[in-house]
Amino acid sequence: MKSAPYFCRCVAASAVLWAGCALAQTPEPAARQVGVIDLVVQEVPRVYVLPGRAVAFEEADIRPRVGGIVTEIIYAQGEAIEAGDPMFRIDPVTYEAAVAQATANLASARAAVPQAEAAYGRAQALVGSGSTQATLESALATLEQARAAVQGNEATLKLAETELSWTTVTSPIDGMASLTGVSVGDLVTASQADVMATVTRLDPIEVDMYEPSVRLLQIRNDMTEGRLRLAERLQASLTLENGETYEATGEFVAPGYTVSTTTGTVDFRFRFDNPDNRLLPGMFVRGRVELGQTDALLVPQLAATRRRDGQLTAWVIEDGKAAQRELSEDGSYQNSWIVTGGLAEGDQLIVDGRTGLTEGAAVTPVPIEIDAQGVIRDTAPAADAAPAEAE
Repeated sequence: MKSAPYFCRCVAASAVLWAGCALAQTPEPAARQVGVIDLVVQEVPRVYVLPGRAVAFEEADIRPRVGGIVTEIIYAQGEAIEAGDPMFRIDPVTYEAAVAQATANLASARAAVPQAEAAYGRAQALVGSGSTQATLESALATLEQARAAVQGNEATLKLAETELSWTTVTSPIDGMASLTGVSVGDLVTASQADVMATVTRLDPIEVDMYEPSVRLLQIRNDMTEGRLRLAERLQASLTLENGETYEATGEFVAPGYTVSTTTGTVDFRFRFDNPDNRLLPGMFVRGRVELGQTDALLVPQLAATRRRDGQLTAWVIEDGKAAQRELSEDGSYQNSWIVTGGLAEGDQLIVDGRTGLTEGAAVTPVPIEIDAQGVIRDTAPAADAAPAEAE
């Protein structure tokens, strides 16, 4: 009866000893190979992509400067037009009559001047012998009135001739003429609210781009603290609404100095050549502006992940183990994020083999390269490197 407990104790001890040996013989998981690149601080263009909208370089609303009946539409609608080209003709009869009357009045006034000059001369010659000083002064006043009447009628004639010329409505600028807003026989009035047509200059054309005021403050701080070296000339390129890249490069014209109360943005204007009239006023575009140069780390976009809260993260190697870092970024350049915080020069960034990676997992770095198309390639071994011996 006493041998059973002894036998049970022996069996239990043997089981524990076997389990301990099995546990001692379980190998640790092998370190996982991951593709890495060494991070290097480099000079990177600070590029921003901004929403924009095209605006006309010059645009003129054509309105009549005199009233009357439209008798002729002269210009070709929808075609190019030059400054001074006639567009409309207004009935000139009334204004021709005004010119004729002003011309007659001027002639009458000029005829009165020699008579007044002669009277003044006689009065001046007879002073003290048959003419009084009062007579002389009256003759002088008459002469001055005659000369003033000439000047007044000259001004009236000039105004009448100007108003007659305004009966032919011309374009004040070079550009493209719109469809007409009036018809022959319509009555128009001077400086009316309704336009007769619009002339728009399309080449060059300007684009307003909108920068958030918050980012503008950040840019100013970066410039003050030396993190951003501003380019000598600000230039911009455009992407059209259909995704095509616009060929011309735009020059900076002027900044805005007020913040929109609805969008919180500041307006910046650029000017582009537009010889083919591809850009039209009101068209939406995306502008790419190279602001200057900054020193930063470039992290390939395929090596970083953005969490649901928007935080950008990446994996690096610390003491042979994987560690996740939270990154601060300031836009992108080509296929990489411009990282300003969270990483340091010399860190080994894990690019390949990140799937299923956990914090603290043992990893073995394998140097790789990323070409201009963002394709991962193994780093070629040195030509003089000896082949590894098989263990």
